[in-house]
Amino acid sequence: MKLVSWNVNGLRAVMKKDFLGSIRKLDADIVGIQETKLQEHQLTPEMTDLADYTAYWSHAKTKKGYSGVGVYTRRKPKSVRYGIGQPRFDDEGRILELDFGSFIFFNVYFPNGQMSDERLQYKLDFYEAFFAYVDHYKNDGRRVVVTGDYNTAHNEIDLKNPKANAKTSGFLRIERDWLDRIIADGYIDTFRHFHPEAVKYSWWTYRFKARERNAGWRIDYFFTSRNMIENGEIAEAFIDNDILGSDHCPVGLQLAIPDVSAGERLT
Repeated sequence: MKLVSWNVNGLRAVMKKDFLGSIRKLDADIVGIQETKLQEHQLTPEMTDLADYTAYWSHAKTKKGYSGVGVYTRRKPKSVRYGIGQPRFDDEGRILELDFGSFIFFNVYFPNGQMSDERLQYKLDFYEAFFAYVDHYKNDGRRVVVTGDYNTAHNEIDLKNPKANAKTSGFLRIERDWLDRIIADGYIDTFRHFHPEAVKYSWWTYRFKARERNAGWRIDYFFTSRNMIENGEIAEAFIDNDILGSDHCPVGLQLAIPDVSAGERLT
């Protein structure tokens, strides 16, 4: 099973840049997109009625044309949830949770902390609340996949200019500590697990011809619960730099996973 995550930086904008062709090329079973930047009434049949896919959406309630996530799936989920039950975070339309029985899939657009100290604190609070929610599944032995734009580069290998960005939100020590904490708590950065020395990025600023120069950041991830790695249920993790249309590129995961019931406890 192939999973893909892609921050499209505006679904209406990327639709004009052969988004449908890119989705066909990716040929994934489940595609999570972030930063859709639209409301429900702005969805068009072209956006929602992709062949073989069912689509689910979460939109920002607090600000139009802001945030938003969507999931296209060829597999019918057992249930879908929109947020973690905390309006402070849910109202920005950043979280979709789909339970496929054999695993739980979270598509998340984590906040950007660059705007102000208040937004940086919101980002840190979001990490805290979200992973406290997800931990209940992980601690019960469920397989968990948490993908999306985390808006944080973890280590120096994950961005072109680490020293110049040491005081920039997205590479602050306090943000990077959160990714350390996630890993210590039993989640795996799948790309780094399979490619410990690879220098690949998933986001480039539109300025300074950054993508042409490959002066980027790796801030889009597939984290999974450790049991999926230990059980040999992840075959590969990848970053597809060849897909254009956004300032981010898709990242992905290839699963080799049995069909188990939603309630099975894994050890």
